[in-house]
Amino acid sequence: MGNRSIEGSVDETHRIATQKAMARLIPLLCAIYFMSYIDRTNVSLAKAHLAADLGISAAAYGLGAGIFFLGYALLEVPSNLLAHRIGPRPWIARIAVTWGALSVAMMFVQGEMSFYVLRVLLGIAEAGLFPALMYMVTLWFAPKDRPVVVGWIYTAPALGLLLGNPLGGALMQLDGLGGLHGWQWMFMLEGLPTIAVGILLYFKLAERPSDAKWLSREEARALESRAVIDQAGHSNLSSQDWMAAIKRPSTVLTGLIYFLNQVAFVGLVFFTPAMIQQMNIDSPFLVGVMSSSVGLGFLLGVLTLPRIHRRVKSDFVFLGALTAGLLLSACAFLATERPAVQIALFVATAFFGGGILPSYWAIAMKRLQGIQAAAGLAFINTIGLLGGFVGPYLFGMVEAATGRSSAGFSVILGAAAIGLLLVPGLAKASRCERQAAPGLGEPMIKPAS
Repeated sequence: MGNRSIEGSVDETHRIATQKAMARLIPLLCAIYFMSYIDRTNVSLAKAHLAADLGISAAAYGLGAGIFFLGYALLEVPSNLLAHRIGPRPWIARIAVTWGALSVAMMFVQGEMSFYVLRVLLGIAEAGLFPALMYMVTLWFAPKDRPVVVGWIYTAPALGLLLGNPLGGALMQLDGLGGLHGWQWMFMLEGLPTIAVGILLYFKLAERPSDAKWLSREEARALESRAVIDQAGHSNLSSQDWMAAIKRPSTVLTGLIYFLNQVAFVGLVFFTPAMIQQMNIDSPFLVGVMSSSVGLGFLLGVLTLPRIHRRVKSDFVFLGALTAGLLLSACAFLATERPAVQIALFVATAFFGGGILPSYWAIAMKRLQGIQAAAGLAFINTIGLLGGFVGPYLFGMVEAATGRSSAGFSVILGAAAIGLLLVPGLAKASRCERQAAPGLGEPMIKPAS
């Protein structure tokens, strides 16, 4: 009875501490991710205007939109290793300030070359942001709570699409004010707040439970005992340790499936406004409002699917079901030419393509901890980011070949089909790793003292 009473007390302390951590951390993490998504995707609203004002073609736009992810991907692992050494708080703040400044600099684009250069620099500046956020999740939250926490974090980009597109469309209406184009006002007025949010994070974000003044010692200890954390601290950066995470078959396969998802989903995000415009809608504001249908589907997905995931016994059955949903929604879109139905299918495609994202990270975080989490999560994100480069590029090529932006849904169809074929391989690799190392993916629970 005594042990059971102690365990119940520890469980209650952990529950209360988790609620406090979610209330304090999630708004800050969401704020920075919200700004990052607006700053990386607002260029989609400027596509037609960049073509008219600067002569940037659809193919050049697709390359420039995607090349952001190339610079981002190349520095993803080194950036997150630095976040592990320096600490995620100052590193995330540095990322925000530099990319905010570069986002403002996008207003000075003069042609294709300057467009490419600034998009690459923007990607380099933002490298490591998302895996640093995911690394913080591994420091604070137990594995069972992570799907919901990551789902909440993903509401930020969903809201970025839902609210950012109408906001960007409204800012585009400032065209001519002060001698600036509408897209110049958009880049400037959406980049400056990012710098402010980065400074705020530096002073407000606690790195670990033990650093949080708003937690009691017992609450901090309860959180850290159930999170898979790096007990060795920041100094242990052995290449042997982090390379082991990168070499795992489950890490590689998770990255490949994520790559295919990003080919589909990022291509959709960057080309939805162009698809809307080809429905004979000319108003930048209306294009922004109707493009937010992708944000709506994304938001619905990240709010509902992680909670369903917690109740599904098999991660891989759930992953396969959502990938199949993405495939079917792409098929349905290609089978219709009715604009109203296509708008509804934007919502459905984003529901599956975006809503699945928290599940990728929850599955990966079960199998990685400490320095391996920092490196492994960054490696998975690197592979996915390459999909973010390939997706818009393929969408641009398909539009250039067919004259229709909506033909890009064939890219979504192909990526979803290949991803679905890889899910059984991921399930098998994970079973083999679990058999080779019993307890892999389980929380490290210390006995109550």
